Amino acid sequence: MSKLSIDQKTIEGLFSDKKTDFLIPDYQRPYAWEFKECQQLWEDIFSFAFPDDDYEKFNNDDEYYLGTIVTFKNEDNKKLEVIDGQQRLTTLMLLLRAFYAKFGNMKDKNSISTRETIGKCIWKGDEFGNLNVDVLKIDSQVATDNDKDEFLKILRDGVAPKEMKSKYAENYRYFEGKIIEFLDAFPSYFPYLPNRILKNCILLPIEAESQDTALRIFSTLNNRGIPLSDADIFKSEFYKKYKKLDRKDEFINRWRILEEKCNTYFHPISGTPLDELFTRYMYYERAKMDITKSTTEALRTFYSKNKYKLLNEQTMDNLEILMDFWKDVLEQSDDRFSPEVIRQLYILEYAPNGMWTYFLSVYFMQNKDRNNNLDNDKLYTFLRKITAFIWTYAVTNPGVNALRTPVYKEMNNIIHEKEVEFKEAKFDEEKTKNALKSFNYLNGRPITKSMLVWWAMNSPNQTIPDLSTVFEIEHIYARNRNDKEHTLTKASDVELLGNKAILEKRINIRASDYRFEDKKKYYLGYTNKRNEQKEGTVVKELEIIANDSTRTDFNETDIHKRTDVILDMFIDYLREENLFA
Repeated sequence: MSKLSIDQKTIEGLFSDKKTDFLIPDYQRPYAWEFKECQQLWEDIFSFAFPDDDYEKFNNDDEYYLGTIVTFKNEDNKKLEVIDGQQRLTTLMLLLRAFYAKFGNMKDKNSISTRETIGKCIWKGDEFGNLNVDVLKIDSQVATDNDKDEFLKILRDGVAPKEMKSKYAENYRYFEGKIIEFLDAFPSYFPYLPNRILKNCILLPIEAESQDTALRIFSTLNNRGIPLSDADIFKSEFYKKYKKLDRKDEFINRWRILEEKCNTYFHPISGTPLDELFTRYMYYERAKMDITKSTTEALRTFYSKNKYKLLNEQTMDNLEILMDFWKDVLEQSDDRFSPEVIRQLYILEYAPNGMWTYFLSVYFMQNKDRNNNLDNDKLYTFLRKITAFIWTYAVTNPGVNALRTPVYKEMNNIIHEKEVEFKEAKFDEEKTKNALKSFNYLNGRPITKSMLVWWAMNSPNQTIPDLSTVFEIEHIYARNRNDKEHTLTKASDVELLGNKAILEKRINIRASDYRFEDKKKYYLGYTNKRNEQKEGTVVKELEIIANDSTRTDFNETDIHKRTDVILDMFIDYLREENLFA
């Protein structure tokens, strides 16, 4: 069982402890507190220490809880490495330093005593209690924080001139201003505020026996900070290795660019954008290791093997290459991809699950040429095959977990330069036909929109929409129409695939409840009463249906006919891709 040291302490009790020496490690995020957070802290503390602006109303037995500080002892330097509480800890240090500076010329007994106490919280002292103003009780090694030197300089010198533009300097100047206001309002009681902050404001330091334990504690706490991601830990490991090579500045710049790209192009449901990149790359490394088991290790568990051996220069290069590939995928780059490939990639963006992104990442990393490009013809063949398989598996074997078994085997085949054929996972033709035709294509099921996008993109002359276009599922025969007219033999037919299409959200909002004859103008575009032109849909099939002068309605017969056409063509697609046993 992991050992924890938990002991409620005052700010003075924690900061002035001779054994307490804080280290904000390289993998932490840069300091991020701004004016509003500092204002809230000041107002909360002031209201606690001077209730109703009256120093006499304070109860010496009262305590104000400021939160937790989660640390573990770094075995290399014996400092307390801060996992949680970095922002709070840093800000309190700035506040105390601002108070210390203001006490500089005060000679009364209380002021001198309070200043000495604050000094012991900021600087290390010798065995006689003499402070060494060159040795701070906190150090910052945050790899991507270009302003950390300003923080340390402010603590040493007690000034933050206007030339300093960092958040450290801005917040320090804010506290300086608030302290001046306080001194003007309560000149006789100035020492009381910092004294009450030191002796009655409480922190809960939790010292774990290891980094992993500290991280687990942090992840379970209900805190206001941003949890450390797996990528934050990986950054630390990379940083250490590049630092040994005397290339830390190069790494910091490269990491910043990589992070910016991930934040722009990845929007994962869980984890950070950088975590998503590491996940996509992990599947390539797994395949190289011939791992085919369907259970997947946690990201940090996978990369931490052999003391993070995998986090090397080659991996950093590969992460950048893979990120640039996905950037081009999401920008629909015609410099890298043929129109046919872009069309297929667009369809895959609407896949019923995210497995295709890992699949394609493995394919790219294994098959890229010296210029990090792929053969477009071969890529198109691969994309068509995995689209057909993933779409069908979502109907016959719902759930991404089931998909892992056949896909992981094919990832290994890619590494061994074998064709992706799904030889061991081909579908029974009759069972698949029945499954596809009896499936309930409800709007809430991801495969429904997947099928509709696939169908729309197979329509003649269909242009490739921009990925920023938001599509919703349109019921051509309005969902609420049968409630009024009772023209469907089966009410459930309104949910058949043949009654559905993708339609831009902006149009779907207006057209959804109308009869077909009235929907047509929204599909085609129209001029409103203010003589404003409203554009129609980019979905060619809906445009063709609306332009058909012989069609005055879209009824039950049309729904069944269109359903059969969509599913029969999809079955033909599976046959073309040789996915039937």
